[in-house]
Amino acid sequence: MRETTLCYLEQDGRYLMLYRNVKKNDPNAGKWIGLGGKLEAGETPADCVCREIYEETGLTLTEYTYRGIVDFDSDCDGTERMHLFTATAWEGTLHPCDEGDLRWIPKTDLDRYPMWEGDTAFLRALERGDAFFHLTLTYRGGHLTDAAFQ
Repeated sequence: MRETTLCYLEQDGRYLMLYRNVKKNDPNAGKWIGLGGKLEAGETPADCVCREIYEETGLTLTEYTYRGIVDFDSDCDGTERMHLFTATAWEGTLHPCDEGDLRWIPKTDLDRYPMWEGDTAFLRALERGDAFFHLTLTYRGGHLTDAAFQ
């Protein structure tokens, strides 16, 4: 099972989002997503999210919270465990990302942007302020067929 991280940087009612429009054969192409990436050997989820945020934005996280685990079961892409974080403080200057366009998007406007169907389930949990959660998202034929909180 692949392990990844995803983080939503929060500021003034907005999330910093990444529009994936650069890489060839990117499974996230054309979608707005949070920031993160794959765990490297020996890396903890917290280490990974800090490294990925720095690589993608130039920012160093100073206040972040581990919010949940999202397991993906896909007949197209296999299985993945994603460690979900939010961040409210960081240092540094935002720089362009080599994976796509970064933009601060009001949380209230997220439904206007193309994103994975399942992302709305964990974004709602974040907005409700749910304590640490575990969510399983099932995709068949590239479409969400089930979203179950454990």
